[in-house]
Amino acid sequence: MTDQRSPAPHWLGLDGQVCVVSGAGSGIGAAIAQGLAAAGGRVALLDRDAAAAEAQARALRETGADALAVPCDVSDAAAVADAAALVRARLGPAGVLVNNAGLLRAGPLAEVDLARWNEVLAVNLTGYLLCARAFGAGMRAAGRGSIVHVASISGLFPQTGSGAYSASKAGVLLLSRQLAVEWGPQGVRSNAVCPGMIRTALSARFYEEPGFEARRAAVTASRRIGEPQDIADVALFLASPRAAYVNGAEIVVDGGMSSMLMDMVPRPGFN
Repeated sequence: MTDQRSPAPHWLGLDGQVCVVSGAGSGIGAAIAQGLAAAGGRVALLDRDAAAAEAQARALRETGADALAVPCDVSDAAAVADAAALVRARLGPAGVLVNNAGLLRAGPLAEVDLARWNEVLAVNLTGYLLCARAFGAGMRAAGRGSIVHVASISGLFPQTGSGAYSASKAGVLLLSRQLAVEWGPQGVRSNAVCPGMIRTALSARFYEEPGFEARRAAVTASRRIGEPQDIADVALFLASPRAAYVNGAEIVVDGGMSSMLMDMVPRPGFN
């Protein structure tokens, strides 16, 4: 006799939830989208690289997931509004938003080109606000929702030569807290994840240098380099009802690197 029972609900409680992920065409965003789909979410993958977003969405659909690729430049307010309308029409109102799209344009502050500075801020910070407003409007109306912002340990500690990157990620942390305070009374949570020492497309070429990975791993308490899945696991928890009383939080996911400061200070007889 065939078992006709429905599959048991996923423990995260995201079954059937419409989940939006920006920058979902690769790296951390793709890992988060995969995790949300595996948890039963109906996933909209936003990326300005339309082909990359569609490739990820197609792979998810092949597993039986409900996934929609949405070409979108998050720094363009009109494009974000169009993306929100499309997701609402095709999947329904969003219950989860993961702000992840980002870029880095390197340069020391004394010399960084102003256009490149503004480009980073437009994607990494203003883009997060635009997506929060576009997809969060429905959450506020429904009285429930969760927004997760992928920030960086570079928002807590300055990363020299990175142009506007550190400043943009520091801005994300305050944006997340402000959204938590302003929208929390309306049932919408806002939290941030701060990745560090994660192997992504931005850093992949560094690991081609002999010995580089070992030197980086040595400054983490866990003695390894993180993978996109390490960030996805934390983002999924924050997005889910399992984190119902977590609001305005910032979770550092860096393998303990930020706890290593005193071990980096020379001490005779110790290091």
